[in-house]
Amino acid sequence: MKNSALIKGTAAIAVGAALLLGGGGTLASWNAEATGTPGTVIAGDLNVTAATGTWTDRNGAAVNISTYRVVPGDKLTYTQVLDVILTGDKMAANITATGATPANGFDPANVVVTAPALTVGGVAVSNPLKTSKTVTATITFEFLSTTTGRSDVTKSYNFGNVAFALNQVTQTGLS
Repeated sequence: MKNSALIKGTAAIAVGAALLLGGGGTLASWNAEATGTPGTVIAGDLNVTAATGTWTDRNGAAVNISTYRVVPGDKLTYTQVLDVILTGDKMAANITATGATPANGFDPANVVVTAPALTVGGVAVSNPLKTSKTVTATITFEFLSTTTGRSDVTKSYNFGNVAFALNQVTQTGLS
């Protein structure tokens, strides 16, 4: 009996200790909290808007593209003023032309379409742009004088799908 009472007493002490340590009791612990002031994160902006563009021939004379008919040796230049908005620390973007490929209606061997040349106030600039500015973009379309026979006679090149795209690029320090 004494062993039974000893076992029961030991078991009762163990259960009591377990309750105290397991949350059933009141062991003290200290806690503290402080409120930080991390501020607000604000997103930047990237946007481009375009004014009405103009076409000129090799000599700089204005061209009405809807009625002008190119012949081998012609070189036409499209000029577009773009308002570029780049807001944000480490913001950078490239201006590209989309939809301007030699195979757009003509035999690619007979046409050269350039990537946009960029200027600001008449001074050449290059991609990537890093600040907001008004940029003049020019693309040239050249119907090569080496075109022979009747290649590309009465064909058309649709510039209706050409657009200027502003695409963010990663600057040093970003990953």
